[in-house]
Amino acid sequence: MSITSNTFPHPVYSRHVLQPAYDDAQDYLFEPMLAAHEAHALMLAECGIISGENAAAICTAVAQIRAGGAEAVAYQPGVEDLFFRVESLIIQRVGPEFGGNLQLARSRNDLGQALSRMAIRERILAVSADLLALRGAVDELAQRHLHTLMPGYTHTQPAQPVTFAHYLAGVLSFLAKDQQRFAGAYANMNESPLGAAAFTGTGFAIDRERVAALLGFERVIPSTHHSIGAGDHLTDTAFAVQSLAVGLSRVTKDLLFFATQESGSLGIDDSFIQISSIMPQKRNPVVLEHLRARLSRALGYAQTVVVQCHSIPYGDTQDIEDEILPPLMAGLQAIQACIQLYTAVCETLALNEEHLARRAGEGFTTATELADALVREAGLPFRSAHSIVARMVGRSVEATKQGSGEPVMTWAMLQEAAQAVLGREVDFSAEQLARSLDPRAFVEARRGLGGVAPSATGALLGELAAVMDADRSRLASAHRHLTDADALLKQGVAEYADAG
Repeated sequence: MSITSNTFPHPVYSRHVLQPAYDDAQDYLFEPMLAAHEAHALMLAECGIISGENAAAICTAVAQIRAGGAEAVAYQPGVEDLFFRVESLIIQRVGPEFGGNLQLARSRNDLGQALSRMAIRERILAVSADLLALRGAVDELAQRHLHTLMPGYTHTQPAQPVTFAHYLAGVLSFLAKDQQRFAGAYANMNESPLGAAAFTGTGFAIDRERVAALLGFERVIPSTHHSIGAGDHLTDTAFAVQSLAVGLSRVTKDLLFFATQESGSLGIDDSFIQISSIMPQKRNPVVLEHLRARLSRALGYAQTVVVQCHSIPYGDTQDIEDEILPPLMAGLQAIQACIQLYTAVCETLALNEEHLARRAGEGFTTATELADALVREAGLPFRSAHSIVARMVGRSVEATKQGSGEPVMTWAMLQEAAQAVLGREVDFSAEQLARSLDPRAFVEARRGLGGVAPSATGALLGELAAVMDADRSRLASAHRHLTDADALLKQGVAEYADAG
C-alpha cells in the first residue's frame, strides 16, 4: 500500500534522504558547524553588524550545545537538517532577538560548502600523514635491499636483473607524486566560500577574510558564484584517491605473483596469513587479496564522486552538497585503511634473497649487457651486437628443447653467431663473456641517474627521502595553521564572553 502525506516531510523522503543526511552531518559537520557559528558571530560583531552582547550570547549557546555533544542533537522528523536543529536550540537559549541574528549575511549555501570543506580537509590531512608513514616503511625496506638481486619484468616476463630496492624506488616515486596530489587537493579544499551567502554575496559590510582566518582557511574564494557552485575541490580529492589506488593496486598485483609458490620470491608475515579449512599445507596471503578488493572499493567511491559532479548545473545543487559527502568520505576512509595495511605489510615483509639472486640471471636477462659489452669492448655497432646475441639466445633455447640441459651461452656459440652475422669472429674473450652474463655485474654497470646500481639507487633514495622530509614539513605547517586558527577563534570567543 502506498504512503501518502501532505505534510513535510513525506515519511519515505525522511527515511531515505533527510535522516541519512542528518546522520552524516552529526558525524562530520557538528563541530565545524559550531566553530563556523562562533566565527560568524565574532565577525558580525567586529564589523558592527550585531552587538558584542549578541555575539557573546550566541557563543555561550554554542558552548552549551558543544558540551552536550552531537548525540544530544538527535534527528527529529519535521526538522529539515542539522543546521535548523542547532539554530533552533540557539534561539531557545538566547531568544529570537539575539539567536535570530545568527544567519545575518549568510546562507545555508555558503555555510554548507564551508562545513564540508572543513570536514574533508581533516580527512585529507589524516590520509596524508598515513601516506608519509607508508613512504617511510617502503624507504626502510628499500635501504635493506640495495644489493638484493631479483629478476625485473616487462610484459610479465623476466627482462633484466634489478634489485628489490630499485623496484621500491619506483614505488616511492609514484607515492611522492600522490602525496603532492593530496597536498594540492588540500590547498584547493582549504578555501573559504563564506560570505557568498546564497551565491551573490551580501549587502552587509562583512569581512570575509576575518571569518576565513578564524576557521583556518588559507584564502577566500573571490567569486561568490564559484564559492557555491565549485566541484573541483571534490574531484581533485577523488582524483588523488584514484591515482593512489591505481598505483597501489599494481604493486599488489606484483606482490601476489611474488608470493606464489611458483615464484617463491617473498613471504608474507604469518600475522597476515590465513589457512585453508581443508588443505593443511595452504598459506594464503589473503591480506593482499583484501587490499586488492579495498583498493577497488576506494576507486569506486572516488569514481562516484567524479560522475556525480558531471553534467550538473554550475551552482547550488544537492549533487555536490549532502549527496557528495558519503562517497567522498567513504573513499578517503577506504584508501586510508589500505595505506595503513600496506604499511604493516611492508614492515613485516621477508624476501627469499638467495632464490631471487639465482633467478636474477635466468631467462637470458643479461643479454642486453652482453650486447652492450660487444659495443664497448669489441667495437661493434649495436644492431650487429644485438643480432649476434639474439642468435645465441635462439641457439641456446633450441638446444634446451633438444634435451641438452639448462640454457647457456658459451664462447663457442658467441663466435659461431659472430661468424654468421659478421662473417668473422669477434675479439671478445671467455672472461669478458662471463662478466657480461653475470647479473651482479649487469646491475653494477648501470650507475647513471636512476640506474639499478646500488650507488645510483641509493642516491635516488636519498633524493626521495629529502622530498619526504619536505612533505612532512608541509603537513606539519598545515596542522599548525589549523591549530593557530582554532586558538585565535577561542581567544575571540573568550574576549567577548569576558566583555559580556
